[in-house]
Amino acid sequence: MVLTRAKLERFTAFEDLDVEFSPGINVLVGENGTGKTHLMKVCYAACDATTSRSTFAETLVNAMLPRRRAVGRMVKRPGGGKCHLSVYDHDRSISASFSTHVKLPSSVVMTGAEDWEERRIRSAFIPVKDMLANAPGFRSLYETSELHFEAVYANILTRAFRPPLRAPEDAVRKKLLSKIRSIVGGRIVYVNEEFVLRNRYGDLEFTLLAEGLRKLGLIWLLIQNGTLGDSSVLFWDEPETNLNPRLYRSVIETLLILQRNGVQVFFATHDYVILKELDLQMTDDDEVAFHSLFRDKETGEIDCRTFNRLDHVHPNAIVDTFSDLYDRDVERAIKGMWQNS
Repeated sequence: MVLTRAKLERFTAFEDLDVEFSPGINVLVGENGTGKTHLMKVCYAACDATTSRSTFAETLVNAMLPRRRAVGRMVKRPGGGKCHLSVYDHDRSISASFSTHVKLPSSVVMTGAEDWEERRIRSAFIPVKDMLANAPGFRSLYETSELHFEAVYANILTRAFRPPLRAPEDAVRKKLLSKIRSIVGGRIVYVNEEFVLRNRYGDLEFTLLAEGLRKLGLIWLLIQNGTLGDSSVLFWDEPETNLNPRLYRSVIETLLILQRNGVQVFFATHDYVILKELDLQMTDDDEVAFHSLFRDKETGEIDCRTFNRLDHVHPNAIVDTFSDLYDRDVERAIKGMWQNS
């Protein structure tokens, strides 16, 4: 069970976007403001609607958090009009339509919801900001108070707090858990809603643990408790944030192993090394798609091109910027040679 396609018409920054997804890893690249996170949140909301008690319209509002939770504020501006969203999983889809005047999710016109919600899609959205260090009391406060946090922050804590699977670890899970445990330096457990790193030296609270290691610890928890497993979907917004570049190789290796074992992965990045690690590690058997989101110079609208190889991706602001840095560095070195000769 995987997401195969998404169509967004007049939604936030998009006028008309139609993207087909890989069943394996989907990499979203593009300059700021080209809608990478918004696209992932739409897809995540469609997944979350199959496992929560909320409708697609409600999960979308909770994930996007428009002002006063008014649905109509997600319609592309200027111009107003009507927004239409569709997310596909092979032979089924779920769609939502609404105009700028719609305020409540209950007023959104939806089609395909009954069939869509019959098949559960396990999913997790890892936001840029780490939440494990802020876990104590956050979920209960979020449920009872009007906090200005998108639902993805509370949802990822709910998934992290799930207990470990009772079934014995299979070879793949055992390998992944062992690898991550060796990187972070122990096991991740929680005591009274406080996450800690536990090893032979005792417990280290997450507030004292480097944020990059917390993210890897979160992946360890999601694998251990079965959130990430066959036919599940992982969304990860900028995995490189606060992560030492030495760990990029391990992160990409983990994502590739997950993909090879039935996890569909979406991640957005601005980092050249992350892209190059994926390019070097992926094999011909891996199913990887690079989606380049960009603003068309003629129309001014956001468009998307999909490629199977990194060196084919165009436009690619990340590689272009890296190449520019390299050229300037070489130019400076040559100038220095001439000045010293």
